[in-house]
Amino acid sequence: MPELFIEILSEEIPARMQGRAADDLKRLVLIGLKEAGLKFLSAESFVTPRRLILVVDGIPKNQPDVREERRGPKADAPNKAIQGFLAANGLTIDQVERRKTQRGTFLFAARETSGRSSTDVLHGIIEGVLAAFPWPKSMRWGGYRVRWVRPMHSMVCLFDGNVIPARFGPVTAGNTTCGHRFMAPAAFAVCGFADYRDKLRAAKVMVDAAERRALIVEAAAVLAADVGLGVKADPGLLDEVAGLVEWPVVLIGHIGEDFMSLPPEVLTGAMRAHQKYFALLTPDGGLAPRFIVVANMETKDGGKAVTVGNERVLRARLSDARYFWDQDRSQTLASRVLKLGERIFHAKLGTDGEKAERLAKLAPIIAAAIPGCDKGLAARASRYAKADLTTEMVGEFPELQGLMGQYYALNDGEDASVAEAIASHYSPVGPGDACPTAPVSVAVALADKMDTLVGFFGIDEKPTGSKDPFALRRAGLGVIRLIIENGLRLPLGETIRESYQLYAVGGINFRTMDRDEPVVEGELLAFLADRLKVHLREQGVRHDLISAVFALGGEDDLVRLLSRVSALQSFLSTKDGSNLLTAYKRASNIVRIEEKKDGTRHDGAVDPDLLKQAEERALFDRLEDAVPRIDTAVASDGFVQAMAVLAELRVPIDAFFDEVTVNSDDMALRANRLRLLSRIYMALGGVADFSRIEG
Repeated sequence: MPELFIEILSEEIPARMQGRAADDLKRLVLIGLKEAGLKFLSAESFVTPRRLILVVDGIPKNQPDVREERRGPKADAPNKAIQGFLAANGLTIDQVERRKTQRGTFLFAARETSGRSSTDVLHGIIEGVLAAFPWPKSMRWGGYRVRWVRPMHSMVCLFDGNVIPARFGPVTAGNTTCGHRFMAPAAFAVCGFADYRDKLRAAKVMVDAAERRALIVEAAAVLAADVGLGVKADPGLLDEVAGLVEWPVVLIGHIGEDFMSLPPEVLTGAMRAHQKYFALLTPDGGLAPRFIVVANMETKDGGKAVTVGNERVLRARLSDARYFWDQDRSQTLASRVLKLGERIFHAKLGTDGEKAERLAKLAPIIAAAIPGCDKGLAARASRYAKADLTTEMVGEFPELQGLMGQYYALNDGEDASVAEAIASHYSPVGPGDACPTAPVSVAVALADKMDTLVGFFGIDEKPTGSKDPFALRRAGLGVIRLIIENGLRLPLGETIRESYQLYAVGGINFRTMDRDEPVVEGELLAFLADRLKVHLREQGVRHDLISAVFALGGEDDLVRLLSRVSALQSFLSTKDGSNLLTAYKRASNIVRIEEKKDGTRHDGAVDPDLLKQAEERALFDRLEDAVPRIDTAVASDGFVQAMAVLAELRVPIDAFFDEVTVNSDDMALRANRLRLLSRIYMALGGVADFSRIEG
């Protein structure tokens, strides 16, 4: 069946936009095909630095014919109604059908519309897609009103080998394209995707990004192995480099030995962020004085001049880095703390210097909940944690903040735990990032995140919908991971209040912004609870169990919360647990229905004198025994023991439902039995809100 083939040639598309652009082109065209009633067999998109490509196979040459049927008035309806129906459909009475239905005989008008040529339909679809293409950033060029990511040069648009003359600004689609900008710039005609792919490869362009990535990996590994080295894995850089070249040519260069004394992160940062080079590693895992560069063209000298040029550029970059390294070490971190007062953390939250002082007071408070944490070291590390922001190295390589602080702290003779805490106080940055475990590091990382959260909630700058400009969701998840993964018994409410007061002591009073302490604490605890739910769901914990525990409220100890959820999940996986859940739902449903019928609550005290049957007396006695035992177990974190007590209730509850009639004719007995049923879910409510559990 016919093939639709599209190529859009433009100036270089930013690498970060390429994958999404290819997906968007495919998605939007396929939506257009579906809306037009055009089926297809397969679709695939490709992207290079200068080209967006789409091929869709199996599109029919014409739209399917459409039969549209409309029902009109009854056959014996007034003439005016019949004539109105005929006029609306452009028909005469002889052209309509009389059809019997269950409701009588009606007039039906049928209209058959022949399908349009797919070429005509595709013309409109393509122009519509180009006009509405969702680039994150786009531009106008020349005097044209249309927008594209970069100036567009040409389009190829073929259906069944024939040109669809779609227009976009100054560009009209044809059947010609060109190869590599430098090695094969001459134009040539194509008749379809297979022909295009073969001719383009001969013109030094690899259409498939996956093929470009594979070639880079293979060639780099060979060059590295030839000198006894390995390539440092960097998937993100690989994707970016594959998006910068249409014809990858992999070369290996040297790093001057005089630069190898720089911290490895500085070397790799300069190579990766600025030059897009791959680092090479020695057999023992150390950084080697070599690098891999990927060029976009072949040269007559086999890439020697390109390699030398890149070595020269890297040397200049590393010379700057070495200068920064030497200059920064001439001052201590302690001397840089004052300079933090010149940096604004946030217009309403003061300077980085003020933040450092808050952290130095908050970290020792948090340290009290961290076994083995030295409060003095936690305060010292917190005060210096942001100091490297004033260094020239971090000014040039922002991604090294924290890490450079560690190097400079060690250079100043600081305690190793202080240096480590400075390096890791931003962690964990994301779900895949390692979580600090050293006591001082945990205290400083928690203090930094809690101070940020309290500050932004204090000025009412909370995340809304998909917007989170200050990365507060990430900070919240970081707090949760630091507490959970280190098993900390940290009372969050108390920590929030301490942080709130530190802002006030520093002269930032949230009360003047109508953000009192209870408001900030309540909102932030709710926010952290929501983040914890998300985190637990990602760990495979049932959402209904999380909700059942959180619904109890008043708990800000995450370790206790998790223990309760874990014990509840284990309990409900047993036969006793599942049966008790069934009994709970039966009891709560009966009480709810009867309360609605009676217009009153049945949650008062049970009258022992009205317990006439042995089964209801046994249930009452067991509940009276169980409730204090459950409360005692929960108070001492004995959630497994609390579940064991709940399990003991299964037999008397089953016996009650088997033998006792709740809705007795004696209204006093009925009310007492309803209060006894209420006692069941009140007892279970000491562990979780069972009404939120599914099943």
